[in-house]
Amino acid sequence: MFRSLYKASLSVAILSPMLLFGLFPGSAQAHVMDGPLAGFGSGFGHPLAGFDHLMAMLAVGIWGAQMGGRSVWTLPTTFPLIMCIGGLMGMVGLLPAQPLEYGISLSVIVLGAAIAAAWKAREWAALLLISAFALMHGYPHGVLAPRANDPTAFIVGFVVATGLIHVVGIGIGAILKPLWKGRLVQLLGLAIALSGLWFLYRLAIG
Repeated sequence: MFRSLYKASLSVAILSPMLLFGLFPGSAQAHVMDGPLAGFGSGFGHPLAGFDHLMAMLAVGIWGAQMGGRSVWTLPTTFPLIMCIGGLMGMVGLLPAQPLEYGISLSVIVLGAAIAAAWKAREWAALLLISAFALMHGYPHGVLAPRANDPTAFIVGFVVATGLIHVVGIGIGAILKPLWKGRLVQLLGLAIALSGLWFLYRLAIG
């Protein structure tokens, strides 16, 4: 009993500051960086600086762990791969950026809601949803990549960081899933969804 409480407290302690930071004004667009960019280090830090990105990437890992089975690895591996395609689209400027900002916030809401509802989606549906959101999240990274001193290293950096965030999400989901019949991880999903609503609100008011 005490061990379960300790694990739950540890997971919430890790994630709660991230959620709180995500509620600060302006954090919804924290991934829009100004000034010169270097290489791997800048790319690695970029997903961590944008809390909307961070929440979505954590949610992918948590949702995969919550569903179990193949989803534990198919969701977290698909997201970075498709995100690279989104990055290439961003490098050539195929899409307008502003609607994608709303799409990124929407991804946090939807992924958080999926966790809150304990939605065990069919694998094709989950991967399709993840892929659509991954394109949106990859696009702004691709827009920034040409500004980096080493664009290739920048891209590798943000892909590696994304993968590590997914792993953290999987760990959180795996720890919380068996506790209180899964209700704790559902509450965490609700918190993520609410943070997405806040990001959307911040975008709407400019």
